[in-house]
Amino acid sequence: MRWVKQTVSYWCDDIKSGKCLGKGVTVAVLDTGLSAHPDLEGRTAGFRDFVGNSMKCSDDSGHGTHVAGILAGSGRVSDGLYAGMAPEASLLVGKVLDREGNGNVENVIAGIRWILEQKDRYGVRIVNISVGTQPDLGEYQKRRFLAAVEELWDSGLVVAVSAGNYGPGAGSVAVPGTSRKVITVGVPDTELPPVQRRRKNVNYSGRGPTGECVVKPDVFAPGTGVISCNGRYGRPGEHPYTMKTGTSMATPVVSGAVACLLSKYPDMTNVEVKLRLREACVRLPGTGCGWGMLNVARLLNDNLG
Repeated sequence: MRWVKQTVSYWCDDIKSGKCLGKGVTVAVLDTGLSAHPDLEGRTAGFRDFVGNSMKCSDDSGHGTHVAGILAGSGRVSDGLYAGMAPEASLLVGKVLDREGNGNVENVIAGIRWILEQKDRYGVRIVNISVGTQPDLGEYQKRRFLAAVEELWDSGLVVAVSAGNYGPGAGSVAVPGTSRKVITVGVPDTELPPVQRRRKNVNYSGRGPTGECVVKPDVFAPGTGVISCNGRYGRPGEHPYTMKTGTSMATPVVSGAVACLLSKYPDMTNVEVKLRLREACVRLPGTGCGWGMLNVARLLNDNLG
């Protein structure tokens, strides 16, 4: 997470002072669930399983736990080294994907309905959906998924979704990242960090334009070789942290940054958040098809604009 934070200019005064770390903000996460991990202990406001109907927090994949750690992990096991973007935010977790990371539209829509029902009770401000449809999904199901996600936005929630990993061809952004309303997060074309360096650039993030000629992704964030909470930690031989790659990892970087923003400006609407995020982005190589790279220092700057 250190190189991720450096890339998005995370260590500004508001962050270093501890003033804007997501306190008082609840983020709903629809993913594979959440495992018991020391970095996420006491952080879960609520949990519901739409796949196996488990009554307690669980994650048989590890994907959701990794995403949650990027977003709001405390970094407890690593003395803060692998702390998430908003380590004081709370999480409302819906398990809508199975151990393979697969799911169906029905489960995801059920998760969305649950968030809409519970958002006022838990103070939900942001929804993180690191879930995208496969290209061969039927058009009717894609439209249903898209409509449900846009209902979250229309209810006043900030919705951040992944662009998918089917890029970089034109029109490769995954539903619901095609929505003109929500914030779609992609990974820039850039070299891997030193820990995973290779001879070529990484170029997998979904790209627009969409069928309605909307430019996507909106914002870019690091998502390649990100180290975060290991959902299997506690089992023999498992380390507390693990590395994953994808636009799924970039999305909680943005969601966490927004949680920091809302802990500073709690009265901002989702539209105001989106406009401020756009204004704060910085054009860097590999981010030309959107607003640019997330920049937390600019996002939290009182004098932005």
